[in-house]
Amino acid sequence: MITTTTRQHNLRSHLPGRHTARAASSVEHQAMLAARLTTRDKWLLALLYEHRVLTTPQIQDAAFPSGRSARQRVLDLYLWRAVSRFQPFRQLGSAPMHYVLGPAGAAVLAAEHGLEVKELGYRHDRAMAIAHNQRLAHTVGVNDVFTSLIARARHSTGEAVVAWWSESRCARHFGDLVIPDGYGRWRTRHRGGTREVEWFLEFDTGTESLTKVSRKLASYARLAESTGIATPVLVWLPTTRREAGARTALARVHADLDNPRAVPVATAAADLLDPATAHPSPAEAVWLPLTSARADRAGPRYSLADLADAWPSLAPPASADGEDGDGEAGDVGEAAVASPYRLPPPSPIPPRATPNRDVRGEH
Repeated sequence: MITTTTRQHNLRSHLPGRHTARAASSVEHQAMLAARLTTRDKWLLALLYEHRVLTTPQIQDAAFPSGRSARQRVLDLYLWRAVSRFQPFRQLGSAPMHYVLGPAGAAVLAAEHGLEVKELGYRHDRAMAIAHNQRLAHTVGVNDVFTSLIARARHSTGEAVVAWWSESRCARHFGDLVIPDGYGRWRTRHRGGTREVEWFLEFDTGTESLTKVSRKLASYARLAESTGIATPVLVWLPTTRREAGARTALARVHADLDNPRAVPVATAAADLLDPATAHPSPAEAVWLPLTSARADRAGPRYSLADLADAWPSLAPPASADGEDGDGEAGDVGEAAVASPYRLPPPSPIPPRATPNRDVRGEH
């Protein structure tokens, strides 16, 4: 029995509205954001600028303790026009919400680095255009590899993603020779010290020919010759069946390289991950190094941290976490200074959440 009724007109109050594009660029709106955006919010905006698009589960993996807290916070950011969102069509079920950098978020990033928004090369229509881009699934897949690693590192001790470069950043540094889908570094504690492994990622969705995938090894060989650095190339495939075919094609090209040791290669498949684990990620023992003589070798598979053991002659990467002016992945120096169309790469290590009475559901 209802004992306390609620008047009908009290149920008709408006839901919080989304600011218009003009209002989002106003001084008043920027002043409001200054009082509400946390360090983690700004870090998330930097990730979206660098990596173009992130889904709700990826945002949760990167920075939030639960799906509810992630959804609540990105809803606030959406209403403030710090981010924009879209939901791709699916034949079966519904796709997660996808987020890109919004106009107000771009203004915040530009102001932090003393730039105008136009100097970021940002346009809202271009940011949203990825919703119809044929490479959307590929971009989301690449970002899923790295956000799953961040999630694992957040819930473990002694592990961390210390570098994550987007495809566009890799293109600026290496594009005259090869354009990797991403570049990363994984750091772990090892026998009282630390161990790092760096790699270029090649993410295969299963839609392009294996011949095209394997031909990129020649480009990586030219990069290794140019820089004098042997950086592993990790090829992530959707299934072990696809992996078997890819290894045959890769081994054929790898054996014809002038110096195969300069291009260490390992493959892994998504269906090798154990969904029963708390945070399944490519850090697990799913990587199978490529040997030209035995492309169909059955094992052993290595974890990401132990891949260095598969190539004993591989030199460890430099310890710095920035990027140098020459664009060499293995010899990074001082962190890049913000310049037009180029911001420093955001740290893959999320900042700690700070209490804020205006932030609901963030902790």
